[in-house]
Amino acid sequence: MLRELDTRAFELTDTGRDWLVDRPLQILGYLILSIVLRLVLHRMIDRFTRHDAGRSPALLRPLRDRSSGTVKGEILNERRRQRANTIGSVLRSAVSVMILTWFVLSVLDVVGVNVAPFIASAGIVGVALGFGAQNLVRDFLSGIFMLLEDQYGVGDVVDLGEATGTVESVGLRVTTIRDVNGTVWYCRNGEVLRVGNMSQGFAVAVLDLPVSHTANIDEACAVAERTTTEVVDSGDFENDILEPPEMLGVNAVSADTVTIRITIKTRPGRQWAVQRRLHRDILQSFDDAGIKAPYALGRPGGIAVESSS
Repeated sequence: MLRELDTRAFELTDTGRDWLVDRPLQILGYLILSIVLRLVLHRMIDRFTRHDAGRSPALLRPLRDRSSGTVKGEILNERRRQRANTIGSVLRSAVSVMILTWFVLSVLDVVGVNVAPFIASAGIVGVALGFGAQNLVRDFLSGIFMLLEDQYGVGDVVDLGEATGTVESVGLRVTTIRDVNGTVWYCRNGEVLRVGNMSQGFAVAVLDLPVSHTANIDEACAVAERTTTEVVDSGDFENDILEPPEMLGVNAVSADTVTIRITIKTRPGRQWAVQRRLHRDILQSFDDAGIKAPYALGRPGGIAVESSS
């Protein structure tokens, strides 16, 4: 009888030691390991995404940077910094979720819970969430690939189909654009089917100059080319124009118009300023040379009018 009581007491002591000492110590070990692992991985991610002055983040060096040497200064630095910060935020969140999941499953296994049903349920829940939040998942995936491929960044002038303007912020789910009227557009990344970036590499100022059929086309081309060269040589756009202007000649002929085209390669975002200046000066040169503009009803020296019934 005494031996049986001693055996039961010994078993109770072993069970109490297991639940009060061994298993809490295992859980504490998993907790410390999870915290240390999370801190180490987060610090590594911060190190790879840190933006030092004059150098790209280490995380972005293997990736393609579509910005050319003509895009410099604060816009390029802000673009690289935001791109690195966004990718780093995604990586930190992914690391935290994976470590937390591993810790919870480890604790359940320590306390004797069968984790196999939880893993199977997590897979089913994940599938259900995937079907229920397809748009959200598509927005996030599109945002990740957009950042990795450097399709556009802060300060770029882009055409996203429904909205055209300057990019103010880039996120994993939404891109914010401000158009020329000051309206702010919030575009979901998953809804962007095509991107027209007018701020990568270089831009082209295209001048389509309409003149009348009665005008001397050769003289009009000579006057337009001479005026364009004078504007380029004036130095007002010394840092904006990358190559000499190219006179392409007659580009289109309609019933009442002959269109002359000139192109000039410029820095990104400066093509519109160059176009406005050249349009003004060429218009004045055409007036001085007596080169007539086209009129719908062929009234030389006057403005087109419509007859009223």
